[in-house]
Amino acid sequence: MGIKIDSNGLRKVLEETPPEQNIMLTGKHGIGKSRILENYFNEKNQKVVILFLGQLSDPGDLIGLPYKNEKTGKTDFMPPYWWPDDGKAVVLFLDELNRARPEVLQTVMDLTLNRKLAGKSLPEGSRIISAANDGDEYQLTDLDPALVSRFNIYNFNPGVDEWLLWAQENKLDNRVIDFIAKNPEMLDGKIFNKEDMGLEKTPDRRAWERVAKIINGKKNLENYHKIIIAGIIGMPASSSFFAFCVDKTMLSALEVLSADFSKIEKDLYSYSIPNLASLNESLFRYLETNELKDDKKEIASNNLCEYYNLLQKNNKREAMAHFANLYSNGTYTKAITFIITECPLLLTKITLFIKDI
Repeated sequence: MGIKIDSNGLRKVLEETPPEQNIMLTGKHGIGKSRILENYFNEKNQKVVILFLGQLSDPGDLIGLPYKNEKTGKTDFMPPYWWPDDGKAVVLFLDELNRARPEVLQTVMDLTLNRKLAGKSLPEGSRIISAANDGDEYQLTDLDPALVSRFNIYNFNPGVDEWLLWAQENKLDNRVIDFIAKNPEMLDGKIFNKEDMGLEKTPDRRAWERVAKIINGKKNLENYHKIIIAGIIGMPASSSFFAFCVDKTMLSALEVLSADFSKIEKDLYSYSIPNLASLNESLFRYLETNELKDDKKEIASNNLCEYYNLLQKNNKREAMAHFANLYSNGTYTKAITFIITECPLLLTKITLFIKDI
């Protein structure tokens, strides 16, 4: 349901959509909808109020409690805790929309159409954004077509590359980053049939973040860590992750950019094309998310040039094409700037390679 958009697409939707138009984001749980919305509107100094509609037992939880107005003698409603008494516009994020009780959804109908709750109007410029889970594995409430018609609907489907870049920027444990880079189907647990898993946990983006926090700073993982992590991402995913950690022999981007290149050249020479492609992405992500000090730039630029020379000397054209594509697609702007300013010879080689394709 809805047009597919990634994180960049979502930002464009938020920029171009007038506040009076409602937005609905569909997708799986744990893919970063609320985090991206909060970050976007915090940058604009707008308050985001998140309401989990699936947790509300009746409309009173949304509109506030009734009381007798002594002046009018009529029933009025006390504003809920989140109501913007200061008159400033808010972003109301209605999460779990299609898990809400039908009677709560009736209250949402008035809110989305008239921007009112119990007769009180939201401040001008306020936005209403909702999120709905999409998939057969969820216990969902059917949404009234009249309610659905009040939203612009988009299927939020952020790519693995976006998550990897975010993970690098937020300094998640490199073992998790490298594992997902090599096994992208594990990020959202797409490899598992969740209907057949019962209560067995399966991975999602929030879960991998929790795994990274648990293993951060622990050089060696013990068997009990495997059990702990299995409670977060499930035993099948935990077993695969631990096997990866034990067998991990690939050099990190930091090692490639900072080591004596002559000492790692032999290892790099033995890498398969998929491993080289994974390393290419790691190098670009590292340069995108790390500010190299002046005393580190020279060796990093020299090593990056030597790495590309190694691909060229050994006729690893597929890996060279992948490297050139990462440069030309414009995703890693800081990495591109580094190559332009610090690696002019490498830039020339990339340019010539692209022309020859």
